[in-house]
Parts: sequence; C-alpha cells; structure tokens
Amino acid sequence: MEKQETPRQQKINTVLQQEVATLLQQAVREGSVKNLLLSVTKVRVTSDLSIAKIYLSVFPVKDANTYVKTLQENNYQLRHDLAQRMKNQLRRIPELHFYLDDSLDYIEQIDKELNSGANPLNHPEILASRQKK
Repeated sequence: MEKQETPRQQKINTVLQQEVATLLQQAVREGSVKNLLLSVTKVRVTSDLSIAKIYLSVFPVKDANTYVKTLQENNYQLRHDLAQRMKNQLRRIPELHFYLDDSLDYIEQIDKELNSGANPLNHPEILASRQKK
C-alpha cells in the first residue's frame, strides 16, 4: 500500500519540478545541443526529503537514455545550481535521481495495438513489461 504524500511533500515536488525544468531548459539553450526537448514530467520526494526522483520526458527518444545518464553523472552540479536558486526556500536540497518517463511511449504502444485489432487486456504479452522505478 502506497503512503499518501503530505502537503509539504506535494509543495516541494511542485517547486522542485519548476526549478529543475528551468535549469535544464536553460542548460539546453546555452549548450550546443540542437533539436532537444526535455521536460520534467513528475518529481517525487521521499518522506524524509532526502531524495528526489525526477522523471524526464526526452525528445528525440533515441538518445533519451544517454541524456538521462549524463544528467545523473552531473547531478552534483545540478544540485549545487538548484541550491543557489532555492537557498531561501529549502534548508537542504535532496539528492537528485533522474529516471526516463516512458509512459507516453507505453500509451502510444497500447493505442497502436488497439487500432490494429489486438486487445492488450486479453493478451498482455503483446506489450513490453514495465518496471516500477
């Protein structure tokens, strides 16, 4: 059974999502990366506020794992930049863990299977299994 988030966690999730999105979009603009769209789809902070799971949607999808891995390797710099922006809002900045949000791809695959006549509910082996992160 999943625990309900506290109002404080929900507020921190929202603020972190906005600030991380701003930092990443700014880094993409300043960098030499062309044709890249990054969006922060969801942020979940643990109950002790020590870890933040950040889910990203990346377009183009073919290089998504590379970008998420690069962000994970540079999370200390991102955490430092985030601390500079949020120093008056949070005392401690949580550790940042980045994950690829593949929910849109999964929905698209379900839609494709439904349009082709196959029913993913009757034949769950049609769809690739997803793991909880």
